[in-house]
Amino acid sequence: MDTIIILDFGSQYTQLIARKVRELNVYCEIHPFNKIPALTKDVKGVIFSGSPYSCNAEDAPVPDMKDIKGKLPLLAVCYGAQYLAKWGGGRVQQSKIREYGRANLNWIDESSPLMKGVPMGSQVWMSHGDTIECVPEGYKCICSTENVKYAGYKIEGEETYAIQFHPEVHHSVDGLTILKNFVVDVCHCEQSWTPASFIETTVAELKAKVGSDKVVLGLSGGVDSTVAAVLLNRAIGHQLHCIFVDNGLLRKNEFESVLESYKDMGLNVKGVDAKERFYSVLAGVTDPEKKRKGIGKTFIDVFDAEAKQISDAKWLGQGTIYPDVIESSSVKGPSQTIKSHHNVGGLPDYMKLQLVEPLRSLFKDEVRRVGRQLGIKDELIGRHPFPGPGLAIRILSDVTPEKVRILQEVDDIFIRGLRENGLYDKVWQAGCMLLPVQSVGVMGDERTYESVVALRAVESVDGMTADWSHLPYEFLAKVSNEIINRVKGVNRVVYDISSKPPATIEWE
Repeated sequence: MDTIIILDFGSQYTQLIARKVRELNVYCEIHPFNKIPALTKDVKGVIFSGSPYSCNAEDAPVPDMKDIKGKLPLLAVCYGAQYLAKWGGGRVQQSKIREYGRANLNWIDESSPLMKGVPMGSQVWMSHGDTIECVPEGYKCICSTENVKYAGYKIEGEETYAIQFHPEVHHSVDGLTILKNFVVDVCHCEQSWTPASFIETTVAELKAKVGSDKVVLGLSGGVDSTVAAVLLNRAIGHQLHCIFVDNGLLRKNEFESVLESYKDMGLNVKGVDAKERFYSVLAGVTDPEKKRKGIGKTFIDVFDAEAKQISDAKWLGQGTIYPDVIESSSVKGPSQTIKSHHNVGGLPDYMKLQLVEPLRSLFKDEVRRVGRQLGIKDELIGRHPFPGPGLAIRILSDVTPEKVRILQEVDDIFIRGLRENGLYDKVWQAGCMLLPVQSVGVMGDERTYESVVALRAVESVDGMTADWSHLPYEFLAKVSNEIINRVKGVNRVVYDISSKPPATIEWE
């Protein structure tokens, strides 16, 4: 399969480059600049990402280019462009004029393969503190803006291109055209990376890898584990044993409804009621990280006990997706722990199982496209993301069965309201938080002193960044009224209008 390798120098936009390349139906992988993979014959080109570093800094990232430059087509973006210019003997200095945000190309070399189809005046997105003052001999300018002469250049005699703007971001209007010019026209990649081709290849690989062995997989009701299960089921049928654990922290009636959906899909699923065990572990725990770790350990214990009842099981299936993999092997080592409890990191030593992760090369939106290609119902594929620890991290205090009941009722009203008013599919993720706050209210002629809940709804593409959803006031008023009237223990509803960053989507 034709492949593009993206070398990550720590840019916040690196994953966007990969997503855009894959939109072109071309497979690509992200690797740290200091961990370059074997450049096999399938690798048709390389892209250098941007970076928060200056190429003049003492600790600037320095890639090994001996097997890349002049041997494979190369597109260097932002930091990559500046590094290449300095490496060749050019001059890179701190910009006299700030170069952040929108700019327009006021000169384009129309003969350049990289710039084919890009109109004069095209808007691009700059994000750098340094700029290229002069380029080495043999470096030919291919585009400019009013303030940046060398917005792009090509090294003569080789298929090496560089641009100081970010073609991968939405604000670079013709960025996808530029990436297509590089990937398809310069690198000659076939645009064959499709959901159908992924399914065909993955099913064949799973059959070869697993053979006649048994696989156990923990289902959560979410998109990732569901698609992983259906892929494995297509490959190995009833050798797959799925376990769906009710941790008592799911949405209202979710355990029963999702379990029924899975059975309709022909999956071999066992439901396990472990609510009391999780409630016992969480009793009196208020620290979010301790909640997550307690839930994670308890899940593994419950899952391990159930897996041992499946004789000769040799594999553990997981719904690990590509962002988990990338973030666990970042340029400067594993990324800072904002919150724990994601799939990457292996298994406890006492679980004598090998890992099989059929989705580890996919982004979230690709998982959904594969799921639709597999024929999975929209009600499962279109579900909002839901945190692994469930409602435990939406209760901002210790977890009790009564608090879970309150939050389940509130959440049910909010989510049902979004569906009934045609808003569910316009929101990327929604949920409710039970705050450790009691407020004064009046119901009838009586004074109340009850709980406050916060509603949260965000719009996003992949959860890396998110903006709060501008839900209609009339809808919020109706939902608030229904919650206060129907859910005993709640007398105040607030709506969270924080974006990510600086806030996270979840409160804990």
